[in-house]
Amino acid sequence: MTDLPVLDISTLRQDRSGLAADRFIATLRDVLHHVGFAHVVGHGIDPDLEENLKLQARAFFALPPAEREALAIGNSAAFRGYTILGDEQTAGARDWRHQLDFGPEQEAPRTNRPAYLRLRGPNQWPAGLPGLAPVALAWLEATLELGLDIMRAIARGLGLPADHFDGFFLPNHDLHAKLIHYPAVDGVEHQGVGRHHDSGLLTFILQDEVPGLQVEIDGEMKTIEPMPGAYVMNLGAMLQSATSGYLRATPHRVLSPRDGRDRLSAALFFNPSFESEFGPLPLPADLESSARPDMVDLKGEAIHTVFGENNLKVRLRSHPDVAAMHYADVLDEVRR
Repeated sequence: MTDLPVLDISTLRQDRSGLAADRFIATLRDVLHHVGFAHVVGHGIDPDLEENLKLQARAFFALPPAEREALAIGNSAAFRGYTILGDEQTAGARDWRHQLDFGPEQEAPRTNRPAYLRLRGPNQWPAGLPGLAPVALAWLEATLELGLDIMRAIARGLGLPADHFDGFFLPNHDLHAKLIHYPAVDGVEHQGVGRHHDSGLLTFILQDEVPGLQVEIDGEMKTIEPMPGAYVMNLGAMLQSATSGYLRATPHRVLSPRDGRDRLSAALFFNPSFESEFGPLPLPADLESSARPDMVDLKGEAIHTVFGENNLKVRLRSHPDVAAMHYADVLDEVRR
C-alpha cells in the first residue's frame, strides 16, 4: 500500500490571508505538480451525510435488477442513470462495475446545438428508494464549497486572483457524480475501471474501507490505502492542458476486489459550466520553466478548451449505447 500526500484544507479556511494558508497553497501546488493526487481532510462535509449516502447507495445496488435497469443510462442524453455491469468502457475494455450517474436537477435543453448542451437534463431516481435523491443531491451541493476552495487555492498558487475560476461555477455549475459498486471477483487481477486520467478539472472520491484504487507513481501502478474521513482528490486533463503541463493529470485505475468484499465509492467530478473555456493560463516565470507541455490525452488526441466539448467526447467513447441513441447526428463531428 502507498500513502498519498495529505492536505488539511481547514488550515486554509482558518485565515485565508495568513501564513498557514500560504503554506497550504504552496503545498497544494507542489502536490499537483508532482503527484496529481492527494488525500484531503478537514473538508467540513458532514460525516452523517456521507454515511447516509453510502447506506442509500448500498440499498440502491441491492434493488432487484429490473428496478435498477428501468433507470438505464441509455434513456438519458445527459448520461444520467444506471449502467449495468460491463456496459462502460475504459481504455478499450469493459469495466467490471455498475453505477448510478447523477447531477444537479436540470431541464433538458431546448436546442440540440452545440451538442454538449444535451449533457444537461433531469436525473433518474428509483421510485422504490425515495430517500436516495435528497441525500445524493445534498451531498452534491455539500462538495461545492470544497471544490471552490481548492480552485481558489490553485489560482493563487499560479499567481492568479483567487476568484479567477469562480465564474465557471457560479451562479451555475455542471457538477457530475457517480455512485459506484465494484463486485468482488475470484482469481486473476480484473479491471474494475481501466487506466485513464480524468478529463475535467478536479475529482473527489469518497471511498469505503475496501482498497482498489491504483495511482501511477514513479512509473508504477500503486495501490492507495483508503483513509477514513478523507477524500481522494485528483487533477483532470483540462487543468494539465491549461497550465502547459505544470499541473499533472495522473493516470489511475481501479482493480476489482478479490477478498470477498465488494467495494463502494462515490465520485464527484467538479465540473464547471459546459460553456467554460480553458485556454492557456499565464504562468509566473519560475513556474513556466518547470512546465511540461502536454496538450493531448492518453489516446493521443487533442484536449478541447471548451469544457463541454471535451466532456462530451469522453462520454461518447465510454458509453457507445448512449452515443448511438442520442448523438448519432454528431458522432463524426464530436470525435474529431
